[in-house]
Amino acid sequence: MVELQAQSCEACKIDAPRLTDTEITNLISEINDWDLIQEPVKQIKKIFSFPDYQSGVNFLNAVATMADQEDHHPELVLEWGKVTVIWWSHKIKGLHKNDFICASKTDNLYQN
Repeated sequence: MVELQAQSCEACKIDAPRLTDTEITNLISEINDWDLIQEPVKQIKKIFSFPDYQSGVNFLNAVATMADQEDHHPELVLEWGKVTVIWWSHKIKGLHKNDFICASKTDNLYQN
């Protein structure tokens, strides 16, 4: 399988199928330390740590830019020393491969 971060998001239509539990299990194994949330809909969440507020702001802005380029937008929460990122597909009220692609790209931004 092509690495997730090398892929691009596809347009997600309202009738696109949600990922199955097996697909989620396989894809979540390809990203590090993301938590699967079950309620209110299936989502993936990760908290990124920073030594100060400005580093978090810079990371949040980088994620926002990437999300805009992919046309897929997460929930972002900025606090002193951390940024919480939550991915899910609003149109289908659950998880799509796009969420895992963007999670992988988020991880890559954190490493750089």
